[in-house]
Amino acid sequence: MTDHLQISAILDDATERLTAVSDSARLDAELLLARAIDMPRSYLFAHPEEVLDELAVARFEAAIERRLAGEPMAYITGVREFWSLELMVTPATLVPRPETELLVDLALREIPRRAEWAILDLGTGSGAIAIAIAKERPLSRVTATDISAAALDVARQNARQLEIPNIEFLEGDWTGPVSERRFNVIVSNPPYVRANDAALDALHREPRNALAAGDDGLDAIRILARDCGALLEPGGVLLIEHGAEQRDAVAEVLCEHGWTGVSCHDDYAGLPRITVARRD
Repeated sequence: MTDHLQISAILDDATERLTAVSDSARLDAELLLARAIDMPRSYLFAHPEEVLDELAVARFEAAIERRLAGEPMAYITGVREFWSLELMVTPATLVPRPETELLVDLALREIPRRAEWAILDLGTGSGAIAIAIAKERPLSRVTATDISAAALDVARQNARQLEIPNIEFLEGDWTGPVSERRFNVIVSNPPYVRANDAALDALHREPRNALAAGDDGLDAIRILARDCGALLEPGGVLLIEHGAEQRDAVAEVLCEHGWTGVSCHDDYAGLPRITVARRD
């Protein structure tokens, strides 16, 4: 019998199994099967009765087992869409989240379309934020830093593949690589999860040092609040992503370090997510 090798049957079985670990089990199954047979997802809809060879099924099954073990889809497929850009991701980087697109949106509102500004992204990871801003503001120059050489390798490759020329990547701890330079806008999606937060268990496949930031989750944000002011031109802007429950604490930290015009913006789910602060 070959019924169990038909696309429709394979997808039904995988969807049922993935339901235990994914809120988008059917979509996950379709994406992984399309990848296993090296065809677009639309091919699955057009050929549900096609019988696959055992090698293709084996490739698919290997991917399903990785997903069942809790590995993020982006690590299995090797790509993640962000700001309508297809980015390569690896276990060296966080998987870009949809809510982080708000950080890009708010930054772009601060940067005039024709401005030749200097923009800084601290803790760039896969380069998602920096690359999105560089693409939308081609006359500006974007600098992105990260302490992880492996993450920077991914970010550089993403910039090359997307042909984004107005960006540079520097290795180092937060503002260290650019301490003598000045910028008009600084953005960052730093670690902000409490070290003992149970949420880290579900995110164990992603780099912990890109997630956890001390007992209260604010260690990295304190560094940004302390050090970023010296890097900004007068009137410059700092934008930081943080946890939904950290709005008041982040505002307090920024005010302690002399930031003004502190305001928080809700993400698309209505949760306080991005705080903006200014340097007079």
